[in-house]
Amino acid sequence: MTRVAVAGFLHEAGLPAPSRFCSLRRPMLLLLLAPLLALPPSAAAAPASPSPVPDSTQSYYARKDAEALRRLLRNADTRAERLLCRYRLYPLTEDERYLNDLPETLDPDASARELALLSGLWGYRAAHASVFGAMQAGRRSMQLLEKAREKDADDPFVLLIGGQSLLFRPALAGGSDETALARFRRLRRVLGSRPDADAVAASEAALWTWYALRETDRPDAANALHRKLAERDLPPLYREFLKHPPG
Repeated sequence: MTRVAVAGFLHEAGLPAPSRFCSLRRPMLLLLLAPLLALPPSAAAAPASPSPVPDSTQSYYARKDAEALRRLLRNADTRAERLLCRYRLYPLTEDERYLNDLPETLDPDASARELALLSGLWGYRAAHASVFGAMQAGRRSMQLLEKAREKDADDPFVLLIGGQSLLFRPALAGGSDETALARFRRLRRVLGSRPDADAVAASEAALWTWYALRETDRPDAANALHRKLAERDLPPLYREFLKHPPG
């Protein structure tokens, strides 16, 4: 089914179109089933939250090393660490245990990153529910992402997940390829200036920027970025995305 067909089907069902990451097409497509409305304008960026775990989570994810991520999850000491490991593990494994016992919300002291990661997990959860259950999970995902943006609109995961949502929602549900491109460009700038940016790789941000350039009909810019990425020694997951982007 094409991207347009998927978007149309989900819109008729009252759900937004999802996204996909390389050979992990189905689970990544299901990530953003949740939001049905455009998110509110960005709130002023809050102070950077502490990095939940070292960038080993990103490295293991990009190498598709699920066992290493499982070890990190078993040894996680904080909620932020557990959420990040589960968020990275699910699309690699499709193991629904990582979607069990999700809190509906977090305490007022939760960081923007924690809220964004939980939003992503609820988005995955929506894919395995009935239509009614998916709508409930979707609303939770949307509300969590809104809260995350209110706390820190420039947190890397808030930008990443928000950009993906805008890319793959129908326009009638608030989707916008142009706004998504702006989010991914902002993400690339943020990664060079924040101390808490290590859990999202610069290559991941560049890949999504390239994809958004294609979707906004900027072939010259997209081709130039593609050439730069193709020259890099990308890890397996990113190579797959570059060769087989979402269709």
